[in-house]
Amino acid sequence: MGDQDLHHLGVHTKQQNARALVDHVMSVPSIRLLTVIPHHYRYRGSRPRCEGHDNMNAIDTDRVWLITGASSGFGRQFVRAALDGGDRVVATARRVADIREPANDRLLRTRLDVTDQQSIDSSVGAALDQFGRIDVLVNNAGYGLLGAFEEIDEDRFRENIDVNFFGPCAVTRAVLPSMRARQSGHIVQMSSVIGVVPGPGGTAYAAAKFALEGFSEALAAEVRHLGIGVTIVEPGPFRTDASGRSLKWGNPLDDYAELIGPARVAFESTHGSQPGDPRRGVDAVIEAISSDEPPLRLPLGSTSFD
Repeated sequence: MGDQDLHHLGVHTKQQNARALVDHVMSVPSIRLLTVIPHHYRYRGSRPRCEGHDNMNAIDTDRVWLITGASSGFGRQFVRAALDGGDRVVATARRVADIREPANDRLLRTRLDVTDQQSIDSSVGAALDQFGRIDVLVNNAGYGLLGAFEEIDEDRFRENIDVNFFGPCAVTRAVLPSMRARQSGHIVQMSSVIGVVPGPGGTAYAAAKFALEGFSEALAAEVRHLGIGVTIVEPGPFRTDASGRSLKWGNPLDDYAELIGPARVAFESTHGSQPGDPRRGVDAVIEAISSDEPPLRLPLGSTSFD
């Protein structure tokens, strides 16, 4: 299936059941990206192997992670995987009580709202005070907002951009000085396949993720000489809250009902049964950023499926 086909799915939604629609909208582009994505697209601007810079592999046994959105989904799996690997973790969420892993000498739990600069600065400061450095930043916090452009009012559209784009920018800005001082570090930006192949109903979410992708690629080129890497992760359908509590919808309009309505049914009916295993996806990310040539982009799809 080509990109053009994705833009005409609305014509066929009446003939497709809910699961087939999700497969067309999300799974197919994920698989295509994994199998034919050009080498230059994946590696352009990724962290170089530089003399005099710390290599991530050299500190693999004791990395310090700062993870946003750590209470569920990919965020929680990053926390668990990092701890399982013997690393130290700063797990953040808007509500600390939602972080299910108990605090210990290797796990610091802090409140971080990506739209609240004070909470960002406080979390980063606490991480540096307790562990002395941040080796890996995972910008995972965010939510989905789907619906036709006219179905999403201006305030909700802007809020989506604030959380999904300006939020990661703000956290990155707070962490970069310490990475720059050490000439080492890696930034993981959790994007989406919708940030590469958008479709009907994705105007708001795609706008935020496309912005994040462009920002991150430019940032990678700016910081690579400092020994800092950037990897943009582009997941397809995984068993996370991305199609559950973390997914919001616009206010339905009759003129878009035939196009958007079936997609909403599809997301709701397949929540919890998506093919992607989030822990396997996270393991793939960790393996990629720990390699000698970490990718700029890492599409996640069929290779992480059960």
